Amino acid sequence: MDRNQVTFETWNKVASLYHEKFMNLEQYNDSYDKFCELVEKQGAAVFEVGCGPGNITRYLMNKRPDFQIHAIDYAPKMVELARINNPGVQCSIMDCRYMGEIQAIFDAVISGFCIPYLSREETSGFFKDCAKLLLPEGVLYFSAIKGDYHTSGYMKGSSGDEAYVYYYDEDILQALLFENRFSLLKVLYKNSNINGRPFTEMIFIARKN
Repeated sequence: MDRNQVTFETWNKVASLYHEKFMNLEQYNDSYDKFCELVEKQGAAVFEVGCGPGNITRYLMNKRPDFQIHAIDYAPKMVELARINNPGVQCSIMDCRYMGEIQAIFDAVISGFCIPYLSREETSGFFKDCAKLLLPEGVLYFSAIKGDYHTSGYMKGSSGDEAYVYYYDEDILQALLFENRFSLLKVLYKNSNINGRPFTEMIFIARKN
């Protein structure tokens, strides 16, 4: 079984556990507030990548009920929970590796915890797709785990299930933003841990030129 399939099966399996643990997590609220502040347009069309059980979706809708959100995740059980938690929001099953096929255009893209599960080639495609999906001056929010890409590997969660996690150098991600005509607006850092293993999460907010 390849690493993408292992990761998919893990996230689909632990959807309910993730829902219980992270739906009311406040650690990232300041970053979501900054995103909402930068997306000034009323009724903005927002594309959310890797929505999980809809925890970020729900926070955004409470903060900015004018947002028109289309949220995607490739784990069906995650999408099922996202729909329950966010009635009226369009939540679809989709692998982000194919989001470039979407024909719609958005004012903002937010991806809370997706890059850690994308290879370098897939991450490059992610930025190209975001540039295609965003209107000029559109806002992009994404997060990644800081570290040496060559130390990427499987990580076990509290359930004992594994997912393949990729680490990224901050300079590489900034270079990808620049290559795809984004201007970096802000970087935030959050310290977390999985099963006692500490890591630093980097949150980037950028604007399409």
